[in-house]
Amino acid sequence: MTSLYSWSGQVPEATPLERLFVANRGEIALRAIRAAHALGMETVLGVSSADRNSLGAREAGRTVVIGPPQARDSYLNAGLVVHAAVATGCTALHPGYGFLSERPELAQLCVDNGIIFVGPRAESIRQVGDKLSARALARDADVPLTSGSEKIEDVAEALKIAEQIGYPVITKASAGGGGRGMVVAHDADELAAAFDQASNTAREAFGDGTLFLERYVETARHIEVQLIGDGLGNVVHFGERDCSIQRRYQKMIEEAPAAVLHDEARARLHAAAISLLASINYQNAGTVEFLYDVERQAFSFMEVNARIQVEHPVSEAISGVDLVQCQLLMAMRPAKALEQVSCFSGHAIEARIIAEDPERDFIPCPGRVTRWAPPAGEGVRVDSAIVEGGMVPPFYDSMIAKLIVHGDSRDHAVERLAKALDQFHVEGIATNLPLLRFIVAHPDFKANNVDTRWLERVLLPAFRDQ
Repeated sequence: MTSLYSWSGQVPEATPLERLFVANRGEIALRAIRAAHALGMETVLGVSSADRNSLGAREAGRTVVIGPPQARDSYLNAGLVVHAAVATGCTALHPGYGFLSERPELAQLCVDNGIIFVGPRAESIRQVGDKLSARALARDADVPLTSGSEKIEDVAEALKIAEQIGYPVITKASAGGGGRGMVVAHDADELAAAFDQASNTAREAFGDGTLFLERYVETARHIEVQLIGDGLGNVVHFGERDCSIQRRYQKMIEEAPAAVLHDEARARLHAAAISLLASINYQNAGTVEFLYDVERQAFSFMEVNARIQVEHPVSEAISGVDLVQCQLLMAMRPAKALEQVSCFSGHAIEARIIAEDPERDFIPCPGRVTRWAPPAGEGVRVDSAIVEGGMVPPFYDSMIAKLIVHGDSRDHAVERLAKALDQFHVEGIATNLPLLRFIVAHPDFKANNVDTRWLERVLLPAFRDQ
């Protein structure tokens, strides 16, 4: 896997990234540490007290405890994070994903304290982080949009706009995503009953209850484009991913490329994503997400994620590029110009391994892992910071690993995924492995006949009845 297209992967002389502070935990922290070490950088990992004995802490050059287990007092405290980076002599900071990764205040604090932020500029994060602002950017860049509204003040206005847009509609939080504040309404009664609760959910999650409406596409695929920009208006893509298998708007399985697309639609999708980020001189890694209307074979803009994403390994698999090393190299602003990947290879699928029990309404299952036996072999990769005997703490997101397979074709990748899931053994805690095995064995999945509601509409009822 190369660092960036035709580059050698060697750090340019006089690099400013001599020591990297990793402001995250779990597998993405470990991923950033290993990428930095491969480029000859020193690393410091900032952890909560719950993670002081983690695998990342073992591999980092130095580990500092930045606070107690609760995320708000450690991983979500931007002042503490940047203070720790400065105090340990770090010259750059990688935020990973989640936590503070899309908070413009972290990026700005880094700049104010002379630390290179390995990600977009604070202004870019602000521009795309607010969904209404991002929709305006997409409109200006001639990126297709679904019918939707601006900021909505109350239920009465929502009902009026919904009649204009046409049902079904979906409420969305302007300040964030992850399914919070999102409710599908098929008529006025459903919208009236759900609007205030959706706004309250958004306010609790993001500190901002602002909602807007979009027309809801019943048979949609969730397709996104992985990009990197140089901050000067040059943006390249690493292909697209199909992330349609979701539960409550949370992705569970991701694939690259999106086999449902024909070549002409794929080219338009890439061009639209590039146009949007190029219009704001976007720097570093980002993803533009779209809804693809299967019946109309048309796509529309959904949102921008201004960070590396959980599912980036499938893009790495088909492009042969280490995207986290790319992030570090782009932060150094080397003179080498961006070059588009000229050839993508095969098909890759990622399944998220989560410490939750699908047979008990997906209740989180923290605890001690008494057996950890992940699969291995050709075309199989497991990204995880779990070790046998280690603890899964109850304070954070319950994803514990990512299983990535790569094959010559989608059928080949599906075959490898099924075999790898059968060989994946975890004891001591419950996981979603039984559900993942059930998904991969389903005829609809094998035939690639799914949409964003398929898991909840078709798969889960069948899983519960088995």
